[in-house]
Amino acid sequence: MFVRSSHNGTGSAAGHCGTLKAAAVAPTVAADGMHLAFVYKHERGVSQHPVPTLENRMKYAMRMAVVAVAGLATFAGSELPAQGARMNRNQVTRMTSTWPMASRDAAKFMMDKYGMPAAASADMLVWGRTGPWKRTAIYRKEYQHNFPGPHTDVMQQWIDFKAPASMYDELAEYDGSVVLERTSGEISARCDKEGANFLALNLANDIVTGKRSVEDARKAYGEQIMQMKAGQPGPYVKGLIFTPPMGTADTDKPVM
Repeated sequence: MFVRSSHNGTGSAAGHCGTLKAAAVAPTVAADGMHLAFVYKHERGVSQHPVPTLENRMKYAMRMAVVAVAGLATFAGSELPAQGARMNRNQVTRMTSTWPMASRDAAKFMMDKYGMPAAASADMLVWGRTGPWKRTAIYRKEYQHNFPGPHTDVMQQWIDFKAPASMYDELAEYDGSVVLERTSGEISARCDKEGANFLALNLANDIVTGKRSVEDARKAYGEQIMQMKAGQPGPYVKGLIFTPPMGTADTDKPVM
């Protein structure tokens, strides 16, 4: 229960013990640094009634919020680092200890190669710009995907990209885990390994540029995944073979 003193610095405060007569009122900062407490001295001792200030409430909200893919990720309370700090590897490992193996493997790969995530929640890890990627998200939730063979999608990675609207159907037919976003001018691939995402986007670019048909791209995807599993990865799974374009956003046209 939050209770304010009267405007002149004296008055009474109602609490669990009844009415307290305030002899002297002085503002102090609570031990956690998050509230301003008014101390009431009275005949039965000292009572502190925390009064959250707007500034401290804003600081607390900023501390509890982190930017995720859409700006919606929030740290788990027990793993919350200091404001402005990233989680360390031990914290991430503990937080993801109950995640599926595919998600944990993907998280370990990203941390080994690119460092700690920029944001984290109980269900997602997010990296900003790393290597060729605009951002990367590792999900706790697995999405079953049977192309080119049964596996689960847990790692989604974005780059800037632009394709004619007429190609959207072809790309959807090629791979349901390749997603074009016209307004933001982005394309993403979601699989379980970075190499598979490189492959998915390289083949998508081949379709858009007319180098491959949908059928040829699907066949090539399966063949190159088999080569990667055999320890003989080709160029398409080692990195992007094209340079992501700039200025890809499409704001569309108003109709009213």
